[in-house]
Amino acid sequence: MPVWSWILIWTLLAAGLIAMLAWFAVHLFRKLMATFGALEDLGDQLAELDLDADLPRAPFRAAVFQNRRELAAAIDQARIVRAHRRATRRDLSINRGKLLQHTPHKPEDRPSC
Repeated sequence: MPVWSWILIWTLLAAGLIAMLAWFAVHLFRKLMATFGALEDLGDQLAELDLDADLPRAPFRAAVFQNRRELAAAIDQARIVRAHRRATRRDLSINRGKLLQHTPHKPEDRPSC
């Protein structure tokens, strides 16, 4: 094969590579612009919700200036609520585990959901 044929082959291969990369770049750019448009629409929808205006915020009060008994009662109440939630989750988990281990074979024996 003469030298000019190799030059022609490699030139065509390089031109094909550049064309393919350009096509990928245009395709990626179009997808990126569509994504930015969708994000802009989502931002507009979130701005319409105006979530911050609906929630009243209590002013910050340092615990140093509050009554010690009130704080202790609030801490105890939060502890009780957390313990109750943990116990409820534990009971549900145990019931699910028991149901998985001892699944009734007949449809009429299964509990209704």
